[in-house]
Amino acid sequence: MWRHIASNALTFLIVALFLVAGLVAWGNSQYRADGPLEAAICLKVENNSNMRIVSENLAEIGAVEYPAIFRIGADYSDKAAQLKAGSFLVSEGASMEEIIDIVTASGQSTCGTRIIYRIGVARVLAEVRELDPETEEYEELAQFNPAQEDAPEIYLEKRQAPDTQYSIAVAEGVTSWQVATALNSLEFLDGEVPETPEEGSLAPETYGVAAGSNVNALIARMQELQTERLQTAWSAREEGLPLETPQEALILASIVEKETGNQGESGLVASVFENRLRQGMRLQTDPTVIYGITGGQGVLGRGLRQSELRAETPYNTYVIEGLPPTPIANPGLNSIEAVLNPDDTDYIFFVAKSLDPRDGHNFAVTLDEHNRNVAAYRALEAEQAE
Repeated sequence: MWRHIASNALTFLIVALFLVAGLVAWGNSQYRADGPLEAAICLKVENNSNMRIVSENLAEIGAVEYPAIFRIGADYSDKAAQLKAGSFLVSEGASMEEIIDIVTASGQSTCGTRIIYRIGVARVLAEVRELDPETEEYEELAQFNPAQEDAPEIYLEKRQAPDTQYSIAVAEGVTSWQVATALNSLEFLDGEVPETPEEGSLAPETYGVAAGSNVNALIARMQELQTERLQTAWSAREEGLPLETPQEALILASIVEKETGNQGESGLVASVFENRLRQGMRLQTDPTVIYGITGGQGVLGRGLRQSELRAETPYNTYVIEGLPPTPIANPGLNSIEAVLNPDDTDYIFFVAKSLDPRDGHNFAVTLDEHNRNVAAYRALEAEQAE
């Protein structure tokens, strides 16, 4: 009798083990299988949330079918405690395993609202953009100049959202005064830039920031990146350049930055100035004269006067020999690399091809060639004035 009972118990145990194994295998397959989500979504995970709340939210919106398996998978993979707050793009048909990876990875939001402040040469522009999960493209909700226009309602609304992401995009060729002034006007940053950073020391780039970030910490990031870029480019520089120090390279890069709106010809423009330095010719470039007048504080807004072109100032390269004493703007990586590895040319002159700076320049070796190019440009100016 006891042998019979033991035999039945063993049978039940074996059956139970098979059932458990089958259940585990089924749960594992469900965990890794494509999910039921029919279209991509932006999943918001609040602060102090947990996997139970997230799993139930996913079940409500049809992204997972079995929230319990979702939670078990998070526990089994030791990721339950790694849940991050933010807004995350979850693609169509994402598996539970993939969703858990998304919400436990870096914590960097991959969708939602972005407010981008673009610090440009002529103005600061604020953009409000929101990701459309289906197209995975950002849709522009608003754009305005915060220095001249009242903020639209959508901006004020999104500014209050806890998951709104912020970026500050610094354009090539802006001055340090322009950057400091713009940053001091941004109400979501903490602190104030007490004085203008050294000209040329800030790397033009797009910087992700959080609300409440310290503005001087951001300035330090910009300076560290510019120092790193300059050191790397200097160490890989071409031999025989008429530049003695990285600072001289930075000064010339700032001039190249201001002289061309077409990055593809930066190496050509750099070659002109370096050929002039080798031959002992004056650089004769308007942007340096303008900087000497404005001190980098805004745009001149008019043409240069003959008296200004003749004035003896440290930045008037029509008068002084060699480089001005400091950079005249913050050059981008492209201009830094261009002056340290310029195109190999004999050019010593250039003039704009058209009234659109993006069209680039005509370059010349001789004064006669240059005069013909200048005459062609003057004809375009006259034609435009009619």
